[in-house]
Amino acid sequence: MRLVTFQVGETVGLGKVVGDRVIALAAALPDLPGSMARLLAAGPEALARVAALQPDNHSLALDQVHLLAAVTDPQKYLAIGMNYRAHAAEAERNGVPIPKSQLWFNKQVSCLNGPYDPIDLPRVSTKLDYEAELGVVIGRRCRHVSVEEAPSVVAGYLVANDVSVRDWQMRSPTFTLGKSFDSHGPIGPWLVTADEVADPHALMMRAYVNGEKRQETSTGDMIYNIWEQIAYLSTVMTLEPGDILATGTPAGVGVGFTPKRFLAVGDVVRIEIDGLGHIENTVVAEA
Repeated sequence: MRLVTFQVGETVGLGKVVGDRVIALAAALPDLPGSMARLLAAGPEALARVAALQPDNHSLALDQVHLLAAVTDPQKYLAIGMNYRAHAAEAERNGVPIPKSQLWFNKQVSCLNGPYDPIDLPRVSTKLDYEAELGVVIGRRCRHVSVEEAPSVVAGYLVANDVSVRDWQMRSPTFTLGKSFDSHGPIGPWLVTADEVADPHALMMRAYVNGEKRQETSTGDMIYNIWEQIAYLSTVMTLEPGDILATGTPAGVGVGFTPKRFLAVGDVVRIEIDGLGHIENTVVAEA
């Protein structure tokens, strides 16, 4: 099942995508919560009701709606650094030591952005970079989750671009400032529920800038797999429905080239993951 958050005029709502149609949940199932995190928190019975829906007079043409970030209300957006070996090596060449354990940082949720909306080139930097990532969305409240139990707490998957401002990233060891500029968290285009992804560690992921392929890998190349990531994080904190985990990027980011290939106004960045779709964002000057 593909779940979206969409906007028509001034109205924002949840939808289920079937083919080229979007079923508006507010019309079809008005008693259900109106945001993705709250819908996930409502549990399996609510999702089963959504899964049973078929397009009817409550549906809209997909190309007539504006897709927003698939999850607009997560409590947390966490991302792991250097979780692909070749990317860890290129990061080390740029002065970032390879971590001896999982390296997590926050992307503040105010950075969330739609799958096709523009991303800002900040006024304060020209070192804007892209990172293709598989996003994992937590489906139920959980703590102290074992590796074996971890698949059961995942609601689904989406495409993410961990947009990074490299000089601000390096201003502190937490990375958070350089990862959290407004508009620097495009995700989507939809949340693909976990039952439709046979193996999240066997997906091909690619990044293009202006049609040029810059990154390509299998998600099976992660150093720490998704289940290990969830077990590690849930040792520390309670994960909530709607929380987003960005699971790492492969080699080929702009900072890894010689000379470096940072993004400029007008550049178009496309991130795609087989079976999940793609997001595509144009770089614009910050207003």
